[in-house]
Amino acid sequence: MRRFEDLRVWQEARLLARDVTVLARAMRDDAGLGNQMRRAAISVAANIAEGCDRGSDADFRRFLVMARGSCGELRSHLLLAMDVTVCTDVRGAPLVARCDRLGRMLSAFIDWAARCRS
Repeated sequence: MRRFEDLRVWQEARLLARDVTVLARAMRDDAGLGNQMRRAAISVAANIAEGCDRGSDADFRRFLVMARGSCGELRSHLLLAMDVTVCTDVRGAPLVARCDRLGRMLSAFIDWAARCRS
């Protein structure tokens, strides 16, 4: 199995977690929501890494599904942050788009992994 650091999907998740962490630090008006956003973003990358290092294809797919769920959670938090104006659309919308793209990457990877197994 590959190293998770070599996976493009993990690299994208890592960059997204970095950028969400920077945004969350600036959200002083709602630090709780910012903390939830940061935790969800970190969870995406962490689940990809953990699944990859588990060693079995079934575990890897299961953790990719969890990463996809965390990606959806993050997207929801970002949209809410924009709705309640603790995050501007200018800063939040590109991150929402990146979450959407990363979610589609994860779905494609999950589908590919399932086809390889069957």
